[in-house]
Amino acid sequence: MPTRHPSPPTPTAIRTVFFVSDGTGVTAETFGHSLLAQFDGVPFKELRMPFIDTMDKAADVIERINNVARVDHMRPIVFSTLVDPEINYAVRCAHGLFLDMIQTFVEPLEKELGAKSSHSIGRGHNIADSKEYDQRIEAINFSLAHDDGQTHGGLADADVILVGVSRSGKTPTSLYLAMQYGIKAANYPLIPEDFERQTLPSALPRYRNKLFGLSIAPERLAEVRNERRPRSQYASLANCRDEVAAAEAMMRREGIRWLSSTTKSIEEIAATVLQEVRLEPRSF
Repeated sequence: MPTRHPSPPTPTAIRTVFFVSDGTGVTAETFGHSLLAQFDGVPFKELRMPFIDTMDKAADVIERINNVARVDHMRPIVFSTLVDPEINYAVRCAHGLFLDMIQTFVEPLEKELGAKSSHSIGRGHNIADSKEYDQRIEAINFSLAHDDGQTHGGLADADVILVGVSRSGKTPTSLYLAMQYGIKAANYPLIPEDFERQTLPSALPRYRNKLFGLSIAPERLAEVRNERRPRSQYASLANCRDEVAAAEAMMRREGIRWLSSTTKSIEEIAATVLQEVRLEPRSF
């Protein structure tokens, strides 16, 4: 009896995407998102499958992939950073479009370097008790302590100080810089009192070379603030327009480099900050 194949997908069909890894899955997910972002209008349902480091766990992944293929009548897309050859091969044989981010790059590197890969699970995250790990934790603690202008002390140790109106993306960007790059990022809000005085908060001018500004479209800012304080003056569109206009005018007047976070991901914002402030990521 001939094998029945799933029906050809339609452009608007929801596609299930698996991110499968022997570690946290962050690498597979980040790379996968970069690729999927190229396909506007295609909806995706994402499933992360981390710590797949035994054949028993692999069997569960295979069952889930095959079940999705059967229910959706379409192959799910599988982004993999599985290192173990046996586990990798087993999951590769499931009924999904298997995109192998390890073998795709490891084999050409082995040829180029004239050396064999160790194929060791978790080598990319083997940083416990290292100097670099300690630096990253120190950066995270610094960013948490200097979130939203909580303290002026220690700003001299900051690698960068993000400024902008409330809810413009300063906190998540600061923490991303700390967690991913070991950057000590403080953030400081620009508030109506600063705009009335038409001056930066008193703690900031001496660190002008470390300042980087984030702005945001007033309409988007109103949406974000309404989730926190519905129907408040703080979240009104008129107030958001006034604050954003005043903040952008101040940043231009003070010569502070800035960007709008409205349509940018945290990764894009962080990369721009690193480039503009000329920061070197810590090596991990």
